[in-house]
Amino acid sequence: MHGSGNDFIIIDNRHETFPEQKRPLLVTRLCRRNIGIGADGLFLIENDPDPGVDFLWRFYNADGSEAEMCGNGGRCVARFATLNEIASNKMIFRTLAGLIRAQVDGERVRLEMTTPFGLRQGIHLNCDGEPEIVDFINTGVPHVVINVDHDLAFLAINERGARIRYHREFAPAGTNVNFIEVLNEQRLSIRTYERGVENETLACGTGSVAAALLASKNGVVRSPTEVLTRAGESLLVHYKKTDSSFTEVFLEGGAVIVYKGVLESDFLKVD
Repeated sequence: MHGSGNDFIIIDNRHETFPEQKRPLLVTRLCRRNIGIGADGLFLIENDPDPGVDFLWRFYNADGSEAEMCGNGGRCVARFATLNEIASNKMIFRTLAGLIRAQVDGERVRLEMTTPFGLRQGIHLNCDGEPEIVDFINTGVPHVVINVDHDLAFLAINERGARIRYHREFAPAGTNVNFIEVLNEQRLSIRTYERGVENETLACGTGSVAAALLASKNGVVRSPTEVLTRAGESLLVHYKKTDSSFTEVFLEGGAVIVYKGVLESDFLKVD
């Protein structure tokens, strides 16, 4: 499936058929586009012990690392769960970032995000001799946001993003890095360098939320904020702003099924 160009392998693992042994290695192989299926990440839907929770969602980046949350992925997994009768069109599922609520309406999914935290503005960084002034917020995973006045399309994002992603200011977890250009009071465009993928991705849901919230905090956009992704698709971020934080944060966008398949036993063997 993909959400705004962010593509994922989704597996129903409620019967524990996906091997636990050497899982990061297997995830890495599956996500490699030349020898596996190819994806930005892999999701497993598993049973949750709480009867009030529909399922547990395990999210692995393409490099095999496990992550807390993914906005675009959350929409995809919610639609997957509805279509496969794992949950109704209104659901609650567990992530490492906490409980997530979602509502599915056809291909459109509205996802309630975890409460953002860790807001910091005007952080001064020295990145290999290059100064950067950035804002930071955690929207389920850590995000830096940098405003670019113009020429966002021509930005050398992988080089610049990698320097910030690994900066000691954000050690040891690291951070995702978002570059935004504000288009009007309710619209901005974004490009994201994602940790775990270690590259630019076509979209990032939690990054789009971080961008909208920090741009709102800086007084240049208001809710709902449309975020135009690198894939050319738009995400809609709804939120309420208080003096010190944000509440009722929702991410809305499409979730598209690309194809269904079967993993052969040969590939699932891990040496």
